[in-house]
Amino acid sequence: MYKALMAEIQQAMGGSFTARDFPKVIGVGTLASVYAVTDLAIASLASAGMAMAEFIALQRGKRPSIQVDRRLASLWFSQSLHPIGWQLPPQWDTVAGNYQARDNWIRLHTNAPHHRRAALHVLGCAEDREAVARAVAGWQATELEDAIVSVKGCAAAMRSVEEWRSHEQGRAVANEPLLHVSLTNSGCVPTWSKAATRPLEGVRVLDLTRILAGPVATRFLAGYGAQILRIDPLGWEEPGTVPEVVVGKRCARLDLKSSHGMITLKKLLADADILVHGYRTDALARLGLDREERQKLRPGLIDISLNAYGWSGPWQMRRGFDSLIQMSSGIAHMGMVKADKPHPLPLPGQALDHATGYLLAGAAIRGLTRRAMDGRGVEVRASLARTAALLTRYPVENGLIAQIEPEQSDDFAPVIEETAWGPAQRLRPPLMLEDCPMYWDLPSVRLGSSSAEWM
Repeated sequence: MYKALMAEIQQAMGGSFTARDFPKVIGVGTLASVYAVTDLAIASLASAGMAMAEFIALQRGKRPSIQVDRRLASLWFSQSLHPIGWQLPPQWDTVAGNYQARDNWIRLHTNAPHHRRAALHVLGCAEDREAVARAVAGWQATELEDAIVSVKGCAAAMRSVEEWRSHEQGRAVANEPLLHVSLTNSGCVPTWSKAATRPLEGVRVLDLTRILAGPVATRFLAGYGAQILRIDPLGWEEPGTVPEVVVGKRCARLDLKSSHGMITLKKLLADADILVHGYRTDALARLGLDREERQKLRPGLIDISLNAYGWSGPWQMRRGFDSLIQMSSGIAHMGMVKADKPHPLPLPGQALDHATGYLLAGAAIRGLTRRAMDGRGVEVRASLARTAALLTRYPVENGLIAQIEPEQSDDFAPVIEETAWGPAQRLRPPLMLEDCPMYWDLPSVRLGSSSAEWM
């Protein structure tokens, strides 16, 4: 099934490939799911690897062979970092989760303080899970969803696959391509240094993304030598995910609402090769950095963007996260039905985030290959909802029976990573390119630990 998924992804990326280019898949294990999550893990990782192999062939004249470990690909779709002598903070705050409304289930996403305040404001209750449950029970799910979204909060009522396909937003997403790809204006054609030891050495990536697909994409690029500079707002924290995704990156802070912050960002962008951003469609434009301005600042820019609910339809501006998309698109409902559970059953891990992250990484690398031809940049847009639409076309019979063994000692890389929080082991990379290992030069660091400048 992963080959069919790979063919769709490769077609969306626009890369050249034949059956012999498909990777060798080793290892055993399948994540328990009503949809082909492990196959999606293999396909998305391998597609990014195929883009990397094509780029390496451009540099070195030889296309490396590719191998994907099925078991490790599955495990990386959850968590790759395992602390030694310390613990990662909880992934969710005390309010976030699924709640039974009067007529249906609804999910509240409240990890960010302002999203939590929005939900509690609508519900009119204290920051207490039992109080929230009582308040939610008095609402109809879609009415509460609309009320929370209207005050800039994040919530999603549970819908079935059929309900989503007939919903105006579901129809809009179904008519979109998996990746929106368009060529932009020209910059200089890059030349590759013969002294470079890693394929993405010298490539500068400006990372304006947060939880979780964008950071997965830039983590992949860092694994092949790209210089990643992540920019976060003042005061922003992601304690549950940062140690996992910032390996290989430098992390700085800027206040983009200040003139100094925006001037600094524009200077950074003018020297970047790739921009990856997860702002909602109009957010950068309101800050004075719309797509035309970005291309003007950096001709030939590889401009990679992500949103939650798609790039057309009435919800294209809606805030969203993986867990909310699973509720909206019917994934959690299908899990509930197939498992005969009384509550929503989502995918194992944030699978939509991880898969979309590798799609973004592969598209960025394909953009570099395309730019090497004549200097023209590429603009690529993806959405979690469109990745969900891809996955829901690949159901698995009896998929909930399949299991994968927990992490074992030989699953881990031999090097101890000295993160800013303490020592940790990281799983071995699931993708292997011939004579081109994936590894990270920098350990995971805290947000804001670096200055906002290129090395």
